[in-house]
Amino acid sequence: MTTKKTGIDQQLIRDLAGILNDTNLTEIEVELDDFKVRVSRQAATVHAVAPPPAYVAPAAVAAPHAAAQPAAAAAAPAETSKNAVPSPMVGTVYLAPAPDAKPFIEIGQTVKEGETLLIIEAMKTMNQIPSPRAGTVKAILVEDSQPVEYGMPLVVVE
Repeated sequence: MTTKKTGIDQQLIRDLAGILNDTNLTEIEVELDDFKVRVSRQAATVHAVAPPPAYVAPAAVAAPHAAAQPAAAAAAPAETSKNAVPSPMVGTVYLAPAPDAKPFIEIGQTVKEGETLLIIEAMKTMNQIPSPRAGTVKAILVEDSQPVEYGMPLVVVE
């Protein structure tokens, strides 16, 4: 005789919640036969997938770089959309190679095509994000350790 478990497997829920935290996901769903469980969390920073100008004001206001560097807050939406370097993936952005290290770039710095602008951690892998063109860094639109979405503008390079 087989007995069916009627309670919720709390360890499974804890494991799924751990996966959410480890992978920086906001939702995960598992389905086995007639059993289905979905675990989700509300992100601290919510970014809608929208054209790049939608991100300019929130990032410019929240970023500590913007307060110290007025050029970041003054970035016009039109120039941001055509010169912004978009995120190629979902993950967590880091502006320096290590917590105590100097940032890869600063506002006003000249960069070469292919030079590393920042790092995005995705699935425990550090991905260097290169500059798509040579130019001057006009704005840094993200904060260190901030979650980013695919297509979200990261840096303005003119």
